Amino acid sequence: MRIMVEQSAARWYIREMELSDGDQLRIFVRLGGSGSVQPGYSLGIMKDEPREPGLHQVVEGITFFMEADNLWYLEDRELQIRFNEQEDDIWIDLV
Repeated sequence: MRIMVEQSAARWYIREMELSDGDQLRIFVRLGGSGSVQPGYSLGIMKDEPREPGLHQVVEGITFFMEADNLWYLEDRELQIRFNEQEDDIWIDLV
């Protein structure tokens, strides 16, 4: 289980969320949406500070993390955050 964030995806978040070097983004489970693993749940992302991080990766100076109490959502899979250039948007996959 791990988080894998492409550099181009990190740059998209930096641009869209006006992030600075050292900022931290929490990936969290939320009720609703269209989740690919757990029906009725999806993932969100917000600027936050870790309390009890279970996974993290630093890309382009930004720390992407998921708290330990949200790891159940991944079911031992890898969370991939990729940038889709044609749509100028982010794709999040679990593999």
